Amino acid sequence: MSGVLSGVSAPAREAHAPITLRTQAPMRAISLTLLMLTLSNVFMTFAWYAHLKELSHKPWIVAAVVSWGIAFFEYMLQVPGNRIGYTVLSVGQLKILQEVITLAVFVPFAIFYLEEPLKLDYLWAALCILGAVYFVFRSKLAGT
Repeated sequence: MSGVLSGVSAPAREAHAPITLRTQAPMRAISLTLLMLTLSNVFMTFAWYAHLKELSHKPWIVAAVVSWGIAFFEYMLQVPGNRIGYTVLSVGQLKILQEVITLAVFVPFAIFYLEEPLKLDYLWAALCILGAVYFVFRSKLAGT
């Protein structure tokens, strides 16, 4: 922004900025957080459960070491994703967001990769988490 507001501090400029400019940075942070936590969760799900299918014939210590190797990549996405998210979300909101992502990643993984049957219990679990999302984000949605 140049012209009239060029000598004004950043917070003052933001207050005069159109609503789209003021909401872009938080939305970008939330979008990046969602992306990083989703990718992190894919690694986590493989680290926690893929050994049940792929390494069931190996000693548990081999599965643990392989899982730790996969989990390294999970943490390389999860830690910065949470740090970025914490700039615009509370820790409670981050945790509930992570639970939503976990279920969204785990159910297809269980059905398609582990070939588990689809259960109605997954729907009930999703509805419970949806309720948690409402309660944790309702103040943000209401603008308070």
